[in-house]
Amino acid sequence: MEMLSYGFMQRALVAAVITGALCSVVAFFVVLKRLSFVGVGVSHSALGGVALGVVTGVDPLITGGLFAALISWAIGWVSRKGNLSEDTAIGTFFSASMALGVVLLGLARTYTADLMSFLFGNILAITEADLISLAAVSAAVLLFIGVFFKELLTMSFDEELARADGLPVGFLYFGLLTAIALTVIVTVKAVGIVLSSALLVIPAAIAFELVKDYRRMLAVSVAAGVTASVAGLVISFYLDVASGASIVLVLALLFFAAYALSPRKAWVAKAAARFKAAR
Repeated sequence: MEMLSYGFMQRALVAAVITGALCSVVAFFVVLKRLSFVGVGVSHSALGGVALGVVTGVDPLITGGLFAALISWAIGWVSRKGNLSEDTAIGTFFSASMALGVVLLGLARTYTADLMSFLFGNILAITEADLISLAAVSAAVLLFIGVFFKELLTMSFDEELARADGLPVGFLYFGLLTAIALTVIVTVKAVGIVLSSALLVIPAAIAFELVKDYRRMLAVSVAAGVTASVAGLVISFYLDVASGASIVLVLALLFFAAYALSPRKAWVAKAAARFKAAR
């Protein structure tokens, strides 16, 4: 392919595959555990950390990652130890973090293209250093999930059962929140803070519509995430449009198709049966 003759496209393709696979695996547990709003809150809260990095001159990936992790832990702690519901805690920290980010960016009084890539994503601007960071964090997150897969699965289905079985529910829960935060911050270069939460929900939602077995659900989620990431990259290159938006739009189209073809609803099968009966 013509686009692979360019070095930046080769890096972007590798980043797309890693990003799609990582987000899809994490999305599997996000959907099972019903943490979709947590993903939205953490991804948007990362703006505060990124802005802090811009103002202080520290790598925004480092400050953004630490900030996102702290916010995810705060959300988990307040919702579990306090009297607030999880969605209330998310809304509070999400709003405060976004406000902090806006104030810090106002204090910076400078415009940087790099900041805009954090907000809206630009996978074509991925560097070798970005790839190394993405691969390292992905390996760490996937290692955690691989080691504690059965335990995370049990906790996602039924926390009380997991606790009765003697599983470290607190460790697993906060470990999953940390995995979400790290996934968000290493993928913002590809799809941006604004759209990164979509990759933490839609791939697994597609799989949920198509299959019932959790192992097949994980496989379909990864396949959907990688396919959408690569297809979005190709569309972005040839149509000269935003890569992050292209990836999310492809995911959305796949979800609508899965929703229409879902065995859970069987709309297409019923419509075909009615059509045959009417002939």
